[in-house]
Amino acid sequence: MSKVFEIQHPLIIHKLSHMRDVETGTKDFREMLEEIAMLMAYEVTRDLPLKKIEITTPICKCETKVLSGKKIAIVPILRAGLGMVDGMTKLVPTAKVGHIGLYRDPVTLKPIEYYCKLPGDIEDRDIIVVDPMLATGGSMIAAIDSLKKRGCKSIKAMCLIGAPEGIEAMQKAHPDVDIYIAAIDEKLDEHGYIVPGLGDAGDRIFGTK
Repeated sequence: MSKVFEIQHPLIIHKLSHMRDVETGTKDFREMLEEIAMLMAYEVTRDLPLKKIEITTPICKCETKVLSGKKIAIVPILRAGLGMVDGMTKLVPTAKVGHIGLYRDPVTLKPIEYYCKLPGDIEDRDIIVVDPMLATGGSMIAAIDSLKKRGCKSIKAMCLIGAPEGIEAMQKAHPDVDIYIAAIDEKLDEHGYIVPGLGDAGDRIFGTK
């Protein structure tokens, strides 16, 4: 069974509280999402491998450590996932970025892939799939299905807010994919929205309705 890491950092909790507020405008919402994504990326990348090197400081030679060169890819689920990319690439500027676009079929309510553009070596990278909301889990599950079909093996999921129903669905569908999340909310309502949630993340990021 995959692990769920709820990242309860005071700065994240504070910023997320303001994002939830219906009075928070597009500019502030977007900026806080970027900031939270960067803070979360710090935790998601905690297990990156290091290697020893020798350097010369202004005082003497010494042995220290740097990243071992493990390649990372950030894959946002369009469109709301785009709001998390800049914050993460500020922390990991060498990461490549892919994109997966999904929409919900109005009849079956199942996610349908309409776009996928990934780095050519995606199967060799540690992948972080990002989407602000993990509601039913359908979009995240479909995105990870798509990546696995393309040979990807090392995948993590990173979301801002999740519902217990979506987390359970993700763990059942992809027990090998750990989930990093800022807040686990109460439930889904009858329309599939997270309660208390923050509304439609995509609309609030881009100012649409």
